[in-house]
Amino acid sequence: MLRLTDIQLPLDHTDADLKEAILARLKISAEDLISFTIFKRSYDARKKTAILLIYTIDAEVADDEALLHKLKSIQGQNKITKTPDTSYKFVTHAKEGNYPRPVVVGFGPCGLFAALILAQMGFKPIVLERGKAVRERTKDTWGLWRKRELNPESNVQFGEGGAGTFSDGKLYSQIKDPKHYGRKVLTEFVKAGAPEEIMYVSKPHIGTFRLVKMIEEMRANIIELGGEIRFEQKVTDFDIKNGEIYGLTTNDHEKIQTDHVVLAVGHSARDTFELVHAKGIYVEAKPFSIGFRIEHPQSIIDKARFGPNAGNKILGAADYKLVHHAKNDRSVYSFCMCPGGTVVAATSEPGRVVTNGMSQYSRNERNANSAIVVGISPEIDYPGNPLAGIALQRELERKAFLLGGSTYNAPGQLIGDFLANRPSTELGSVIPSYKPGITLCNLADALPAFAIEAMREAIPEFDKQIKGFSLNDAILTGVETRTSSPIRIKRKDDDLQSLNTKGLYPAGEGAGYAGGILSAAIDGIKVAEALALNLEKKYA
Repeated sequence: MLRLTDIQLPLDHTDADLKEAILARLKISAEDLISFTIFKRSYDARKKTAILLIYTIDAEVADDEALLHKLKSIQGQNKITKTPDTSYKFVTHAKEGNYPRPVVVGFGPCGLFAALILAQMGFKPIVLERGKAVRERTKDTWGLWRKRELNPESNVQFGEGGAGTFSDGKLYSQIKDPKHYGRKVLTEFVKAGAPEEIMYVSKPHIGTFRLVKMIEEMRANIIELGGEIRFEQKVTDFDIKNGEIYGLTTNDHEKIQTDHVVLAVGHSARDTFELVHAKGIYVEAKPFSIGFRIEHPQSIIDKARFGPNAGNKILGAADYKLVHHAKNDRSVYSFCMCPGGTVVAATSEPGRVVTNGMSQYSRNERNANSAIVVGISPEIDYPGNPLAGIALQRELERKAFLLGGSTYNAPGQLIGDFLANRPSTELGSVIPSYKPGITLCNLADALPAFAIEAMREAIPEFDKQIKGFSLNDAILTGVETRTSSPIRIKRKDDDLQSLNTKGLYPAGEGAGYAGGILSAAIDGIKVAEALALNLEKKYA
């Protein structure tokens, strides 16, 4: 197979046009092309009136070695190479023996893939998830959104599938992936029911409704391979002796003996972070970001990004990625942009308000939303205790709860009023999507002054890139505080075990090693491999 990169065609090209472009690049006739598949498809929208689709193609020809040799002698044919092997290779398989089963704590994207890989290698993991199975969890989540009833153990943050279940379901990342773990993740998702297009579109996503069924399919696969999933099981203690883990205790007082634990609890497991710190497991504060959700009509974003091609089926709902370095030395940027989506209530603790964004696969809701956040750091904003970032998050979320009227309403403000520093008193043309609802106010009271100052400077600058971004009637909803984990449970670079606790494998977003569904899933694969190799070595 040969890989052809950077094949550019007009947005309205036909299948025949694509085949002709492949033949022209390879300089062969149609009879010499056995087959081809699309490995990647992206677009270039810099010229809105002439948007291009850009393809990476894997082509099968009769004698690829000979053709490649011939093409290399032709100037300008450096965009053709041998197709790399991106198939997943297991690092080992379990052998017969009497050893404690590995335990995976948390069943979000990281824990899901750690458990799946361990199960596929024959290690029969036990998974402990503090929340409920995904369908029961969905009912509890709707309980907050519709009835203002919060279940602290079953919500947007906790339960099967993790926080990514109630999101846009984005499956792309900027992390380096030399071993093609991301390909393994996408392949497993397709096997579980995801649309096949996620294998080749440049920014694949799934959406909440499809994720629910997929997660159930993957859970069934783990169980079929000998794994065990235990819901509503929260870890309340770790058995650590001489810097090595020997087991753990759950909320029903069960003691599980194991010397290999994947800790994949997600970025909101604050009580677990406190336990980790109290047990002497090395943890440090890390930077994260704080801000608001912003909502515009999706049509404004589509027009700004795609011009006359707005609404094109292949392009879909437009997204954006923005960043501004403010005069007060703070960085303001868009985060977790959800085209055609909704702003959702994402708290996991009573008496606090947290926002997040969510889209379905269709991305056909009226509004676009994104977090607009400001970077903060422990050195400047929450020095001292490694858990100080958690205290800051709680303080801001409590303030948002009070500003919203202590009813789980979120505080909100029109962009025009935010920029003019005056409270909003009535909505304009943009209807906020946040449920249970919003309470209009002055959001200057919701975040530190430096963050408000930086965002007021950034929004008009963003309007220069996305015309209409500073629309007076656009809505800000607060607060966004769970952009990433406020801590890092540091691990060794070589074997991925905790810096000072042998047998413990901190992983995913909660441990500070991922940000998003794909990177968390990839980290789950990495720690599963490291754990399996160590387990095999220890009990050889």
